[in-house]
Amino acid sequence: MLTKVIDQSKIDHISRWLGHAEKIVIIAHVSPDGDAIGSSLGLWHYLNGRGKTVNVIVPNAFPDFLKWMPGSKEILLYDRYRDFADRLIAEADLVCCLDFNALNRIETIAGSVRNATAKKLLLDHHLYPESFCDITVSHPAISSTSELVFRLICRLGGYDDITREAAECIYTGMMTDTGGFTYNSNNREIYFIISELLAKGIDKDDIYRKVYNTYSESRLRLMGYVLTQMQVYPDCRAAMISLTKREQSQFSYIRGDSEGFVNIPLSIKNVVLSCFLREDTERPLIKVSLRSVGSFPCNQLATEFFGGGGHLNASGGEFHGTIDQAKAQLERALAKFKPLLTAKG
Repeated sequence: MLTKVIDQSKIDHISRWLGHAEKIVIIAHVSPDGDAIGSSLGLWHYLNGRGKTVNVIVPNAFPDFLKWMPGSKEILLYDRYRDFADRLIAEADLVCCLDFNALNRIETIAGSVRNATAKKLLLDHHLYPESFCDITVSHPAISSTSELVFRLICRLGGYDDITREAAECIYTGMMTDTGGFTYNSNNREIYFIISELLAKGIDKDDIYRKVYNTYSESRLRLMGYVLTQMQVYPDCRAAMISLTKREQSQFSYIRGDSEGFVNIPLSIKNVVLSCFLREDTERPLIKVSLRSVGSFPCNQLATEFFGGGGHLNASGGEFHGTIDQAKAQLERALAKFKPLLTAKG
């Protein structure tokens, strides 16, 4: 059995909304990852099964290794079909905002969502959600938004209506947002959910291969290059890797090629914090990804030094400046957080 983490009053409201809504739009965050796509498509399959007209809209493209997911070809990219997407949002009865906690996380779509007359529902697991939806279902203790979608569907009495395709999407989101169940995944209810998804006929081993073992030769060469440039800070039990736009172009970089890189330095003995600095190819900024093990709060570091946030062991942010300036900012952060980084236990 699953703990009922969503308030019954919210379940009742959502149930009534779904009963009346005919046109539904699902929105996920910029540079969508496995959880954003998995949760969106999982909910899309379920609502389609209820006879609703449902569209998934994301700000921009998502990685190739997620394009096998059932329904992915139906996702609308806002940066390519803006006018059509705006019309869908304006005509919607219900807008579901998945896997983001603030309107700036959907960038160019924000204005359309803000001005929409539809009821708005937020489903998310990030800290400090902003108040831009009529109902906010936010549970940072939950491993992923995909897990939250599964819980919502079950609370709506829809478990029997979850298809194998929906289950594949939900599982993918849960798997990718926990690094293959290696962090934020100690709650035993996660594994109860996995067993219920397996009952729907998913092949979790095949899903793992499709997500993690279908990369290009250039990605593997890029990984090797990045690791040769890695900086380790043994006194702070931390490591940093980076990637400039020039370096990305040298390895024929495509979206998603650096997925998971930030986790690799954590395999070094005694390293408890890993930082990945990547120069964005579309905007003049540095994307910052942070991962930690144990009790080190990388979300605090992300918030204070990189204007970001996230979870205890998986966080991110941005830095406006050069790679070298971002490295200097990280080193200032390491100096401040050194007592926590070097604490035993």
